[in-house]
Amino acid sequence: MQVTKAITVNRPPEEVYHYWRDFQHLPQFLSHLQSVQVTDDRHSHWVTQGPAGRMIEWDAELIEDHPNELIAWCSMEDADVPNSGRVQFRPAPDGRGTELVVALDYDPPAGRLGSTIAKLFGKEPGQQVGGDLRRLKQILETGEVVRSEGTLDGNFAPQRPAQPPDVRGRHAAAA
Repeated sequence: MQVTKAITVNRPPEEVYHYWRDFQHLPQFLSHLQSVQVTDDRHSHWVTQGPAGRMIEWDAELIEDHPNELIAWCSMEDADVPNSGRVQFRPAPDGRGTELVVALDYDPPAGRLGSTIAKLFGKEPGQQVGGDLRRLKQILETGEVVRSEGTLDGNFAPQRPAQPPDVRGRHAAAA
């Protein structure tokens, strides 16, 4: 399976690259990622939550690192979900920040059936990357991820039932 997504972030490529390259930052915007533990300058251990709450782990190796331009990695042989990817950091036209392009290749558990099941649980990487990039954009441009009642912790909050009007004709919740 392959996923490619892009977004423009109103920050210079150097800033976007340095934020991403500090892998400890990744769980702040990669919603499915539980942790990244850097083991040396080229290796790290990743833990993520998969479908039905299953924890998925793998070790990754940094295979390319061109400061302010490109980060590429691949999972090691014993990965629960074999994967590889690259993140490109390109100056946006007219000095408008950074064009960030993320390309992932992964082998979902149980092949296409596993991918279909993951989609049903909202855990398929193709569904997550766009939201993850929007969260990164918010962090880098505003310093925080903007949330509303409808998106607390990335989930939809339950609707509140309609409130009956009080004796003055106003809804009780507005009083």
